[in-house]
Amino acid sequence: MLRLSLLPLVLLVGCAAPSSTVPDDRASTRVNVAAFVTRLGADTLAVERFARTPEGMTATVALRTPRATLTTYDLDLGPGGRLVRYEAVTRQPLTDEILRREAAEPTGDSLRVTSTDETETVRTVALSERALPFIDMVHWPFEIMVERAVEAGGPLDQPLFTGRGTVAFTSDVEDDGTVIVRHPFRGAMTVQADAEGRLVLLDAGQTTRALTVERVVDADAESTARRWAEMDAQGRSFGALSGRGETVETVAGATIAADFGQPYRRGREIWGALVPWGEVWRTGANRATHLTTDRDLVLGDGPDALPVPAGQYTLFSIPQPDGGVLIVNRQTGQNGNRYDAGQDLGRVPMRRVALGEAVEAFTVGVESAASGAGTLSLRWANDAFAVPFTVAE
Repeated sequence: MLRLSLLPLVLLVGCAAPSSTVPDDRASTRVNVAAFVTRLGADTLAVERFARTPEGMTATVALRTPRATLTTYDLDLGPGGRLVRYEAVTRQPLTDEILRREAAEPTGDSLRVTSTDETETVRTVALSERALPFIDMVHWPFEIMVERAVEAGGPLDQPLFTGRGTVAFTSDVEDDGTVIVRHPFRGAMTVQADAEGRLVLLDAGQTTRALTVERVVDADAESTARRWAEMDAQGRSFGALSGRGETVETVAGATIAADFGQPYRRGREIWGALVPWGEVWRTGANRATHLTTDRDLVLGDGPDALPVPAGQYTLFSIPQPDGGVLIVNRQTGQNGNRYDAGQDLGRVPMRRVALGEAVEAFTVGVESAASGAGTLSLRWANDAFAVPFTVAE
């Protein structure tokens, strides 16, 4: 059992999975109890203890970000996996104060979702066949989704609902039994499942979240949530996965500002791993990285120099071991995974530079140099990818 330290969870991971599973559309009186541990690099983000029953599923989840919470879930399913009712109650782990309650029930061909925190909000969203809840950073519904994919033995559409609409997940089973689960815009996750369709390991390393989810025999979500809440009270909160960073610098009379998402390293390999070589990278996290200048700039030098008129742009990049390229895009306001090459202003070579001190949070730097020149750099882990620039006269 998990006590005050998360270390014992590692010892529980292995092939000793619970001995029974109960698909939502098969009759059985057995109950399957297990747990998931979700990690981002070296940090544990969530501990989930769930029970699969003939009527659906129950779960208790400790979530660490942005602050510690403890949520209980109840999912009732009818014949054929039809959604009957769903409820989630989120509490403060130390006081047991209810922070949020959400319930969803079918009404005709729609789903009525009621959310209560400080006020009550009721929304009606489309009801899809055999819908499951989508809960950010929580994966017990994936146990059912993967089970259904293994049972189908091939491509399967699996809608997951939120209080605002439906997220269109799909899954497929490879020849070696691996299940590929695709989020509609975050990317594909690789799932290892056992012969009964139970999720054993989920690797989201190729998605924008880059999480891993491991099945363990059991875990104490309540104790974990209390420990994390105590850390919050001591000023040691985990915080958001990726906050926003801002750099504002004046170079030769030009005010240059960069607004960017700040993912953290958290013990992970970054360049050539989390950020693959040779692929377009969102250059940060969440909302696209924005660059604003009130004077015309020239990025780069020589024949590859790129004139950048005063205005606002978004930045993408294609890192390579020898540098790669920085992409300046005219489209603004979009999420970082919404890259439209047709909107490119242009591309300019980057130079890879080793840093003297490792950088934990991704940072876009703007440094002033002499004679109206400067450097724009992407800094993370042990490297910077730099582009020189000048301010037009």
